[in-house]
Amino acid sequence: MKDLSIPLLRTFVTVARTQNLTNAAQSLHKAPSTISMQLNRLEELLDARLLERGQYGVRLTAAGRQLEEDARQLINLHDQIVGNYQHGTINGTVRLGTHDQYATRALTPILEAFVLSYPEANLEVFSDHRPQQLRKMLDDGKLDIALVEMPLRSEGGERLTLDELVWVRSQAHQVEQRSPLPLAVFPEGCYHRECAQSTLNDADINYRIAFSSQSRAGILSAVRAGIGVGVLPRSTVEQDMIVVESGLPPLPKTNTTLFIAKQVNEASTRLSNTIREGARNGLLH
Repeated sequence: MKDLSIPLLRTFVTVARTQNLTNAAQSLHKAPSTISMQLNRLEELLDARLLERGQYGVRLTAAGRQLEEDARQLINLHDQIVGNYQHGTINGTVRLGTHDQYATRALTPILEAFVLSYPEANLEVFSDHRPQQLRKMLDDGKLDIALVEMPLRSEGGERLTLDELVWVRSQAHQVEQRSPLPLAVFPEGCYHRECAQSTLNDADINYRIAFSSQSRAGILSAVRAGIGVGVLPRSTVEQDMIVVESGLPPLPKTNTTLFIAKQVNEASTRLSNTIREGARNGLLH
């Protein structure tokens, strides 16, 4: 029986996530040719075709979909074993504050990696749609780390990724043509909402708040139902949604920004580094 390589499985899982060899290569800091050779090696070891390559990316075969699930379980177990021996002395509580769009989406694999690698650390995550509120909690000593979305070139924090806000609608409902324009947004204090309102006011476009929720899932459901136009970072737009490129004024660019309290424990420092590494590997997009 041939042994499977953890690095090969990590490469495969990254390709399965990005569904693009070039993007996977950028995330793993390897040449696309190296990624391709690793995938070929994995297919040889398993004697199975895992991917179907096309002009616009790759698609998992039935065997590939099964391997993705099995590989994630094996990698997690591997990381947990290594973490128990290498990082067992890293303990303490880490208090992370972030936006719902990160907590329920991009941060999931990053936090999973941290929990597995540092089993003795106690992670507490607080979600809030108001970036300024999270920064205040950090300044007041109630949080150790805050990961928030900030306006481009705003002061403070460490810039991790660049993005831009876009208008989105469902494929079935052209709600951007209604007047006043119905919006599906987070409650007051959310940067997305403030950008949408100020941009529409500057363009003299009438609008109304048709749906408001603190949950990203709730807003996406409202957009899909045709209740209103949503505002999302371009990198987080779901495949079944349409980006409104004309008819509405452009929205500003943003930065995913990491704030860290002045005095934190070693566990908080390790989580900060894990978030930085995740950003470099494209997980925050």
